[in-house]
Amino acid sequence: MIGVTILGSTGSIGVSTLDVIRSNEGAYRVIALSANTDVDGLYQQCLEFQPKFAVMANADSATELQTKLRSYGSNTQVDSGNDGLECIASLSEVDCVMAAIVGAAGLQPTLAAARAGKRILLANKEALVMSGHIFMDTIKHHQVELLPIDSEHNAIFQCMPQDNGTGQYADFESSGIEKILLTASGGPFRKMDMAALRSVTPDQACAHPNWDMGRKISVDSATMMNKGLEVIEACWLFDTHPDLIEVVVHPQSIVHSMVEYRDGSILAQLGSPDMRTPIAYGLAWPQRIESGVKRLDLVSMGSLDFEAPDLERFPCLALAYRAAAAADTTSAIMNAANEVAVDAFLRNELSFLGIAKVIAQVMDELPAHAASDLDAILADDHAAREFTKDIIVTCKGLVS
Repeated sequence: MIGVTILGSTGSIGVSTLDVIRSNEGAYRVIALSANTDVDGLYQQCLEFQPKFAVMANADSATELQTKLRSYGSNTQVDSGNDGLECIASLSEVDCVMAAIVGAAGLQPTLAAARAGKRILLANKEALVMSGHIFMDTIKHHQVELLPIDSEHNAIFQCMPQDNGTGQYADFESSGIEKILLTASGGPFRKMDMAALRSVTPDQACAHPNWDMGRKISVDSATMMNKGLEVIEACWLFDTHPDLIEVVVHPQSIVHSMVEYRDGSILAQLGSPDMRTPIAYGLAWPQRIESGVKRLDLVSMGSLDFEAPDLERFPCLALAYRAAAAADTTSAIMNAANEVAVDAFLRNELSFLGIAKVIAQVMDELPAHAASDLDAILADDHAAREFTKDIIVTCKGLVS
């Protein structure tokens, strides 16, 4: 049985991962699970999957979970904090780590998994957005199998030739790859009147037409920052430049991404909009296993549409391309500002249009530094968060 740690097991990716494991009984053993603050959710998962270890973000939540598990008679050992996360990411009995913690909090445990030589199923964009150079160097140094779980990057991976001797990705030049076509749904506001965007509510932004995601990622999809982060992630994963990555809006979310070759061929990966497909592919690669996903019926789909993204409607995408081209901590600064701004929007302290305005101001005014040192990256991440909070307080919501 393959031993699995799931970092962020109560989120949408974590829940889907457990569902795939449930569908393949006897093939995988859940060694460790973690959650941020969802004590009840992790408690139920521990009762079902009986992991050896569970980790909560803080000590109080860990104590509450431990008490509940002990009262039930469970032997699951509970820990807390970043040290606990790094521990369960590098346990000797763990073969595979699902890195599904949302945000910068997922960076250090994912790096710990890489240093321990685990197969990493990467659903956390921030590990690459914040510290792409450091992360990829660690991956290469420890000869780690890195499988992308974002549906788009997973699709690109499936459409590229692979060196099965190393598990690394193909070189663009030698493989005849001309560019990557990264698809985007366009989110819930693709056709909304620009004036109406001024009064968008958190519930509206979180009502994605195709995907069932957490609230933070849903807002990122609505602003297309999520796609911008994926551009940066793709640059690091596939060792390419942002000029060779074209974002294409595809509202049906059936074509998950494409790779265009020198001879004019375009290879695409299609499937139902369900994260269990890339999760199953990552868990079993290079084999295929049951995912539990509804089969795609192309005849009933009728048509597949594609269009260019509107950068006036989605300024966050342009900001991300700017960050992708910078060889410094600009990406970490942008990501930190976005996390704070989205959180403020979800708490009704910032307007929807204000998200991009705040991020742009932080990127314009906060100096970036060389991204060769993790301490420098984390320092700029912290500085960007504090600066963003100050801007939001000063601007009083950026209602226009």
